[in-house]
Amino acid sequence: MKGAREIGSEDTIHRGPPVTVSRYGPAKRVNHWITAFSLILLALSGLALFHPTLFFLTGLFGGGQNTRMLHPWFGVVLFISFYILFFQLWKANLFIRDDFRWFTNFNDVIGGHEERLPEMGKYNPGQKLIFWAMALLIVALIVSGLMIWDQYFYTYTAIETKRIAVLTHAVAAVLIVCAFIIHVYAAFWTRGTIRAMTRGSVTGGWAWRHHRRWLRELAGHGRIDSAE
Repeated sequence: MKGAREIGSEDTIHRGPPVTVSRYGPAKRVNHWITAFSLILLALSGLALFHPTLFFLTGLFGGGQNTRMLHPWFGVVLFISFYILFFQLWKANLFIRDDFRWFTNFNDVIGGHEERLPEMGKYNPGQKLIFWAMALLIVALIVSGLMIWDQYFYTYTAIETKRIAVLTHAVAAVLIVCAFIIHVYAAFWTRGTIRAMTRGSVTGGWAWRHHRRWLRELAGHGRIDSAE
């Protein structure tokens, strides 16, 4: 069922007062923050190695040698932590027909006229787009990163392959940083969103305004509990 795939095991309406809706359990929240911090560390260490003018950033990691050693391991942590989330959330992030109406009426999204848009499930199309972009870019980063991780994989790729991998790695890194900035900006722009990843729940009003179809599906499946 389309609705059921968007309902997580922890998703529950709590009657209140006030009405709240559980959105993420402790394990998902911890994993989310591991993913976020590993991406920040990866970006800072990568920038330090990207251009001489940014070499001063190696001071954050104890010098150039430590930065070069730690950078790929940050990538491994990012890959593992994100894909734990991926396999839990991918079904809820599949695109449906109403998502394309959301994109074609993006002016209403920016203007805050959500009443003119289709009702959203657990994730809106913008969130889904960021999710799939992150999934693809992290694969590009880990694959290209392994090709240029000479400490362990030097003999497995030719010089020409390494050159292509370096370019791919740099482009993917720039794109994923852009995606991350958009994700963070959107989280602050949509007031009440940060609470989902700090406390695990959102207000009933937030769910009704931004993800009304998800709220209806929770009620329709009997996912209603007494207040915590």
